[in-house]
Amino acid sequence: MKILIVCLGNICRSPLAEGILKHKLGDGHTIDSAGTIAYHQGSQPDHRSVKTAFKNGIDISDQKSRPITSQDLDEFDLIFCMDKNNYRDVLQMANEVQKPKIRLILDANREVPDPYFGRIDDFDEVFSLLDESCEIIAKKIQNHTI
Repeated sequence: MKILIVCLGNICRSPLAEGILKHKLGDGHTIDSAGTIAYHQGSQPDHRSVKTAFKNGIDISDQKSRPITSQDLDEFDLIFCMDKNNYRDVLQMANEVQKPKIRLILDANREVPDPYFGRIDDFDEVFSLLDESCEIIAKKIQNHTI
């Protein structure tokens, strides 16, 4: 399975989710992340995301920010978005066949808050939300129920 995780700049939330899901699923799946804007293209994840992931046993320091492309919409089986704005932006890029692949990463229409302008505690909260959600996603993938 090929999974893409999308946030705004691809330096805070989606790199964390990419690292968490890779950690939970191991080899055999392609997990990547992207942003709806290209402002940070080529940059490493925010140092606070790197630090938060590392203290939870995950190394995301080798990731590089990139924008989502129309090719991604064809290539990936599932595309998870962090918030309703990301979701809307990705849906606008998609055709009718691609739209069912696109979902919010949290259940019950909840959003992952953007910690960019916050403190390290905000990154810890985001990690916790994503860890819980990625655990559910990983189990569904392993049980072939997603």
